[in-house]
Amino acid sequence: MATAEFIEQPALEVDDADFSSSEYSSTLESSTHSITSSIVYYVYENGRRYHRFQEGKYMLPNDEREQDRLDLYHHLQLLSLKGSLYVAPIGEKPQHILDCGTGTGIWALDMGELFPSAEVVGVDLSPIQPDWVVPNVRFEVDDLELDWTFRKDYFDLIHSRNIAQSVRDWPKYLEQIFLFVLAETAVHSDDGTLACTSIETYFACFIKSLSGANLIHQFKQPWGGWPKNPDMKRAGYIAALTSATGLQSYAMAPLTRYLGMSSDEVVKLCNSAQTEIETKKVHSYQIMWHVVGRKPETKTEKE
Repeated sequence: MATAEFIEQPALEVDDADFSSSEYSSTLESSTHSITSSIVYYVYENGRRYHRFQEGKYMLPNDEREQDRLDLYHHLQLLSLKGSLYVAPIGEKPQHILDCGTGTGIWALDMGELFPSAEVVGVDLSPIQPDWVVPNVRFEVDDLELDWTFRKDYFDLIHSRNIAQSVRDWPKYLEQIFLFVLAETAVHSDDGTLACTSIETYFACFIKSLSGANLIHQFKQPWGGWPKNPDMKRAGYIAALTSATGLQSYAMAPLTRYLGMSSDEVVKLCNSAQTEIETKKVHSYQIMWHVVGRKPETKTEKE
């Protein structure tokens, strides 16, 4: 079983800049964590670097190799969305934007440049974002599964991408985004009594209607350059580049910690899978979902 080693990094100086002119700063409460020396201690395990703040909640590394992969993944998403950063109907001038699990901060920085009059806030467990950013973008270290301290109804857009592996309590997470809990839009039966019923037809029609209402957008993401379509082929090649390091990023911590595999066994498995991806003989793909949600309008908003 792998052991973790704590290595203390040099303390960072605290930015004493006055943000009192920002409306956002007044919404913060004492529970919001700033970037301090106690947060930037890192954990090194199996040759990879992980975050120490709320250790273990996010099992992917945060070292330079992973940061390069995250930026490449951002490019892959731009290809899927044909250059767009979002699919939500947010209007021409959103003023307050929150990026949940901002990672390297690349999406938040792009949004800050796209909407220079907006205030963009990126939140993540790891302080790996750049020090020099555009004036309207800021980053904070915090755990999104704790109670949020943002002011209610403050953000025009809340963006959450590729953090399924770090959220344990999805109902609470979604409740804090939408102010209500979303139930699964599906029904199941273990004894076959659901088949050919009106209930089954109802949910099938309902889910199909959501797609027609442009609330759910799905894109095929090929693994490898096997598709004939040029755009899909290019996306597949980029996905293969991300998986070259991504397979180990995702698998190393959980497989060594919870399955008892050695780091060498994990590396061998990942290398074998990567070889299959690069041969183009396995025509696999994932479905990338972009789900758009909106809070119910209040009576005042409708008027």
